[in-house]
Amino acid sequence: MSETPAGDFAIRLARPDELPLMAGIEIDAFLTLAEALGVEREAHALPLGVLDRSLWETLLIVAVDDRDRPIAFLAGTEMENTLYVIELDVIRQWQRRGVGRRLMLEAIEMARTRSFAGVALTTDRHVAFNAPFYRSLGFELLDDERLPPFLRRKLLDEVESGMDPDRRVAMSLRF
Repeated sequence: MSETPAGDFAIRLARPDELPLMAGIEIDAFLTLAEALGVEREAHALPLGVLDRSLWETLLIVAVDDRDRPIAFLAGTEMENTLYVIELDVIRQWQRRGVGRRLMLEAIEMARTRSFAGVALTTDRHVAFNAPFYRSLGFELLDDERLPPFLRRKLLDEVESGMDPDRRVAMSLRF
């Protein structure tokens, strides 16, 4: 895990006492997404149980400022020998400064170190800081034939919760 500061922030594993802070980061970051999508729905945060599981699996990493305060996080879980990225959020004040990219690169390295087969996620097809961002890191869009069952379930869950099926995609980076 890289704790060396780069651009006034560092990446490290999250601590249990920081779990409640993740909701604030997620809700703040959602405002950028809501603006990009032109939606006015209410923001919600991941349940603490999801974050706690990610923490227990040592797949919850944070970017922290120079005072060691979390400014972003990536929550992951292992699914079918793949690191599934549940959530990646950066507070608005720190967006467009390489924080999300550094978190993703750290997650990719964690997956390689653990000998996972790759990294996968679901995201919005069109928003620039979603699918196009992940493509820039080497992720590929998965068509129906290459969609593993766990990602198919994730996409169905997202649509059932009200997300637009035409915008949702699954992506993966295989090693």
